Amino acid sequence: MSDARSFLFVLGSARQGGNTESLARAAAEHLEPEAEQRWIHLGELGLPPFIDRRHTGDGITPAAEGPERVVQEATLAATDVVIASPLYWYSVTANVKTYLDYWSGWLRVPGLDFQPRMGGRRLWGVTAYADTDPARAEPLVGTLRITADYMRMDWRGVLLGHGSRPGQVLADEQALSAAKSFFAPAPDTPRDVPGVRY
Repeated sequence: MSDARSFLFVLGSARQGGNTESLARAAAEHLEPEAEQRWIHLGELGLPPFIDRRHTGDGITPAAEGPERVVQEATLAATDVVIASPLYWYSVTANVKTYLDYWSGWLRVPGLDFQPRMGGRRLWGVTAYADTDPARAEPLVGTLRITADYMRMDWRGVLLGHGSRPGQVLADEQALSAAKSFFAPAPDTPRDVPGVRY
């Protein structure tokens, strides 16, 4: 990959303009000017339910078509994949889960080399939660962190903000402060901001 960074923001909310998207856009405002950005709203994309073919016939996943191909090509083109998922039942949304399920299929597409190509790229998370305890987001964080580990990606943590009603996260001063430097180039040691970045 070249030195230029290309960010794919995968929006997993069931609605547009929610708190998670607002927080992700606040963080994206501080990306370096040369960084490319692409935003995909999974709900608008119309990604069909994932079909597991591992134990059907030869177990090979066919080449992607339609919405699947759009998101597959966008994923492989990115140096940085940002999963922007509200906290639904303590984990990622159904839309994001479907997107990640497709990753398991892409591992079995002949010639795609999905896992080797994703290795070394960066995986980030952004989420907003309505609960009073930020620790409720730990299952979501764990899902993304372990996914990055399995794919041999560089795990960069989750930007966490508090908000339920649309726009409420914009009053979370700690989250907005962390958003300013969230996508900064990685230091030698991980940065940990309790309650905001894991």
